[in-house]
Order: sequence, then C-alpha cells, then structure tokens
Amino acid sequence: MEKITVALLSGGISSEREVSLHSGQQVYEALDKQKYDVRRYDPKTDLPRLVADAGQIDIAMIILHGPYGEDGTVQGLLELLNIPYQGSGVLGSALAMNKDATKQLYEKAGLTVPAYVIYERDDPVDINDCVKTLGLPLVVKPVEGGSSVGMSIVRSAQDLQAAMDKAAAHDDAVMVEAFIEGTELTVGVVGNRRLEALPVIEIIPDADHEFFDYEAKYTAGVTQEICPARIDDNLTQQAQACAKTAHRALFCQGYSRTDMIMKDGRFYILETNTIPGMTATSLLPRAARTAGYEFSQLLDKLIELGLEAKKENA
Repeated sequence: MEKITVALLSGGISSEREVSLHSGQQVYEALDKQKYDVRRYDPKTDLPRLVADAGQIDIAMIILHGPYGEDGTVQGLLELLNIPYQGSGVLGSALAMNKDATKQLYEKAGLTVPAYVIYERDDPVDINDCVKTLGLPLVVKPVEGGSSVGMSIVRSAQDLQAAMDKAAAHDDAVMVEAFIEGTELTVGVVGNRRLEALPVIEIIPDADHEFFDYEAKYTAGVTQEICPARIDDNLTQQAQACAKTAHRALFCQGYSRTDMIMKDGRFYILETNTIPGMTATSLLPRAARTAGYEFSQLLDKLIELGLEAKKENA
C-alpha cells in the first residue's frame, strides 16, 4: 500500500508554542509509519518549505494552538495550496477562536451561556456598573486566545481592572463573564456530516487552582479528569447534545471539544476548541480512548475525515 504523505505542523508563533511542539512530538510518535510518510514543519520557520513541498503532500495535520494556527490563518494557507487538513475550515476556526462570536452563535442555536460584557482595550470601564450588572465572582479573559492564557477569576471589584489589564495584554478585546459555580465538563465530537459525541469528561482542578488554568491543563497530576463523568445517562445525553449543537453552530468540521459548566441540571456553554490538546493524555484523546479509539486510531480517523471533507468540497 502506498503511504500517505502527511505534513505535521506544530510550533508556530503563538503563546502556546511549547504546548504545540509537545503535542506535535506525541502525534509524530503515534502516527503509524507503515501508513504515513510524515514530514514535519514549524510555521515559525518552515512556511517557505511547506509551500515548496505542497504538490507532494496528501494531507496536513495541524497541531497548532491559539492565533496563527487555530484561528483560520494556517487553514487559509493550506486551502490556497490545495492541501487537505484535519479539522475545521477557515470559517469554523475563526469563529471558534473569537469568544464574542461564539457566544452570539451559541445563543442563536438555543444554547445557554453565562452573562457577559465585551470591552475593547481603550473603552472606559465603570467597574461598579460592571459588577452590578454581572455580580461577583467574574471571569475575565481575552476574546481571542486559548489554554486559559490571560484568564483570571475576580472575586472583588478592586481586582477587576488588574485582571482586565492582564487579559488586554493578549488581545485588543476583553470578555468579562459571570462566574458559574458548578461541575466543569468537556465533550469531544468527531465527524463531518455525521457526528459522534465522545464520553463526557468531568474536570476537577486541585485546591491550589481556582479554575482549569494553563498550569492545571498541562502539569501532570494537578487536575483530576474523570471519564466518563459522574452524571446520569440523561445528563450525559444532554451534555453530548449541547456539544454537537455548538459544533454545528460554529460551522466546525472533523472534530471539536466543547467546554461547559453544569449547575442545577442546566448546561452553560463556555467555548469550543477546534484543535484541542493532542497529546496521548489530553482530554479529547482520553475520551476517544474510553470510546474505543486508541491514540493512533484517533489520528487515523481525523486524517480520514480530512481527506473525506476535501473530496466532498471538491
């Protein structure tokens, strides 16, 4: 059988570069070398080589996170080069990266989201009015970005401005959102037209972390991740349905992972990741393993879906 030539893209220039390089290495190790001829590219340095090699590449695996990787920019380049790739296209990638756009589309699709306000970097902020509108605690984060970079939990009005300044260091717009106290869940979805929701994962950061922040995400042993989540079948089906709805609302393709909070049997949708963490122990691969897909089989599936999407859109 002739091997499929895979361009593995990892690294890049976002604040999540190191996570991307680590994920890329694990993906490289897991890809079956009997099936694939894997060529590695770091967009920070290797874009000219990628362009030159385009005619020899069957599909790209994009293992990039944050701006200039997960936001539709690299996807657009690959479209121009006529290279298929796994996951969402330009539109879905760009929408999912922008938390303001995602909130509006979630609500239009009938999903529940925490109350929120968007501030541009230079907007005057009435701290007291913001707290009166949304209450305390508050979640403050950049409108665009991932891995909880620049995110804070604010429990007093006097801390809000500093949290907004921290978020604004990563983006021109800042989201201030009501904090929902509940059970944190995440649900992966795999498929193009026909979607398969993976088992629900319950996330419990340790006592030293107020939320599932960058350190909690990427430091072994800091977070307890329970799969399947400790919720009944009815709630499981509701969470999975919410993830599918979010996936479709944002025009995602291939796969995604949607984060949510469950409080009093109600699901508050937070965000959707179009290129979730892809180490063997990351959340989506863990849920896939519970569903019966080993890591290498999950990668096979994503490559298959990427090639299928290219044929359907040809």
